[in-house]
Amino acid sequence: MSNPPLAASSATQPRLSPLAYLVRFQSLLGLILVIVAGVIFSPRRHGHILFLGADNIANIIRSVSETGILALGMTFVIIAAGIDLSVGAVLGLCSVLTATLLVNEGWSLWTTLPLVIVTGTLFGAMQGAISTKFRIQAFIVTLAGLQAARGLSLIASNNAFININYGEGPGNAPPAFAILGERLGGVFPVATLVFLVLAVVAAFVLNNTRYGRYVFAIGGNEKAARLSGIPVNAIKISVYALTGFAAAIAGIVHAGQFSFGSPNDGTGYELNAIAAVVIGGTDLFGGAGSMIGTIAGAVMLGALANILQLNDVSAAMQLLATGAIIVIAAALQTYVVGRGATR
Repeated sequence: MSNPPLAASSATQPRLSPLAYLVRFQSLLGLILVIVAGVIFSPRRHGHILFLGADNIANIIRSVSETGILALGMTFVIIAAGIDLSVGAVLGLCSVLTATLLVNEGWSLWTTLPLVIVTGTLFGAMQGAISTKFRIQAFIVTLAGLQAARGLSLIASNNAFININYGEGPGNAPPAFAILGERLGGVFPVATLVFLVLAVVAAFVLNNTRYGRYVFAIGGNEKAARLSGIPVNAIKISVYALTGFAAAIAGIVHAGQFSFGSPNDGTGYELNAIAAVVIGGTDLFGGAGSMIGTIAGAVMLGALANILQLNDVSAAMQLLATGAIIVIAAALQTYVVGRGATR
């Protein structure tokens, strides 16, 4: 018997609907629209478009570095059908811990930074273990973790703002730490370089490793993943460890960029991180998503906030605009999934 014609076999392949295409590439399309809007509505100075100025572009990519780092970890968690509301508070805790150890305790970078990273990672792993072992919804566990991290930040800082001065001797941080607040060539922020390096690593792990495939499998169908031999509990704990790791890195970057640590650092950052992931096309129910989408979503939010600031739009309206975008993105995902569109 002869093989069926190629046209006939290809006709049986599922096809993406136009709406499914929109959802898949919503972050990239949204970023393009925001850039176009930025050019159109940007104020001018001496005939130059402020939005496209080198300093302004640097400010945009610098501003998204911390929430972008948080969003990288959050992508793993949401793809695995979880959520982490504590990352902003853990960022604050790690920022305070960094400032305290460098300034008040006189520790070196080689001892401070590893300890801070381990602290954030263990905090995340502990939340994942509690949620997994006791079958408590991650929403509840990480909400409690948010409060716990804020409390620990207040204790570590004695409820005080810790300024980071650079120099030699007691009360000063090593001058090398100040590099996180600098710009390469006077233009490209070092904090953004940290974000991009982590983004490349995260994208590779998610898309090209067995671990990444396990994360997708657990988010798509946890029962089937367990029956197929995937160590579900270990993977679920590990994705929360990743969010803790990302929050620790973001906390260190925050302290280095702004040269201080405060127990209020990172307030609301978890919402921006979740927003970047959702706008990036990651399914809130798990099993689907992309790191490229998350990166585009983070940059889109940063560019949108910048446009509104350039036009003197109030902070309240900025929050409303961000909230509306999140709802629209989530609604599109739900509608497409409800129609059974192929992703």
